Amino acid sequence: MRIRVIGAALIAVTTLWASTAHATQYTVDPAHTSVTFQVRHLFTKVSGRFDRFTGTIDFDPAQPAQAKVSGSIEAASINTNNEKRDADLRSDRFFDVAKYPTITFTSTGVSQVDAAQQVGKMDGLLTIHGVQKPVVLEVSYLGAGKDPWGNQRAGFSGHTAINRKDFGLSWNETLETGGVLVGDEITIDLQIEATPPK
Repeated sequence: MRIRVIGAALIAVTTLWASTAHATQYTVDPAHTSVTFQVRHLFTKVSGRFDRFTGTIDFDPAQPAQAKVSGSIEAASINTNNEKRDADLRSDRFFDVAKYPTITFTSTGVSQVDAAQQVGKMDGLLTIHGVQKPVVLEVSYLGAGKDPWGNQRAGFSGHTAINRKDFGLSWNETLETGGVLVGDEITIDLQIEATPPK
């Protein structure tokens, strides 16, 4: 009986190792990656982006459910193409970048994988303004191949929506019409190009 238990344990360990042994750890290429967001301002939506970030993606196209992602964004690199507004967003009324310099994401699992379409849902922990909350990203694997200079690359995308108040970003201003200046929902879009180790 003991031999059977030990044998089963060895098989389980071997299977786990085999499922992750072929994963490649990609490094996000900032020059070909965008981290953008949208939030309502009055009646329309304002778009912005973060210009400085790092990240890694452990991924095997044959085992997409085993994917792992880790990323970090410099909060001070927020850019909405308006210097005055960006300075306000960096202040303690919003991101308070002096106190909370980074925004981070760490994946915790992948589910609902559609192997044919190479899409799924990625659970993870998002930390903004010192507050950590679970989020779910709709993710896609866009393919891999060599660029014209012979460098191997892979493409990924992800998007989600969060409530900024959940992360302590609660400042707002009431309008004469009874509404508020800034919406609560922020949509986030990631277009990622990454490279494997050389």
